[in-house]
Amino acid sequence: MGSVWENLVVDAADPARLARWWAEALGYQIVAELPGEVEIRRTPDTLPGLVFVPVTEGKETKNRLHIDLRPADQEAEVERLVDMGARHVDVGQSPDDTWTVLADPEGNEFCVLARRG
Repeated sequence: MGSVWENLVVDAADPARLARWWAEALGYQIVAELPGEVEIRRTPDTLPGLVFVPVTEGKETKNRLHIDLRPADQEAEVERLVDMGARHVDVGQSPDDTWTVLADPEGNEFCVLARRG
């Protein structure tokens, strides 16, 4: 029997703030908020979730794992996320790539993909 993917855990300097940012970005809701972690999910019963936990050290290198988002309108979504506090980052992508690389307010990279053709 295989495993069920429960959560993706994200280290954060300010877990509550970053969880709220991602909840707004994804249209998720906070389903648990404890002193040591904040969990968001699409709905309380929908897995997987994202769990944000506190760390004292800062982010120093490119993420080894990242989230890809595929909106209906890539340009509008990039603009919305930047208005929310994301920023454009260069991780060595090519100008010909069909995705845009952004970082959340704590510097975690993620991609906004073009509409599936």
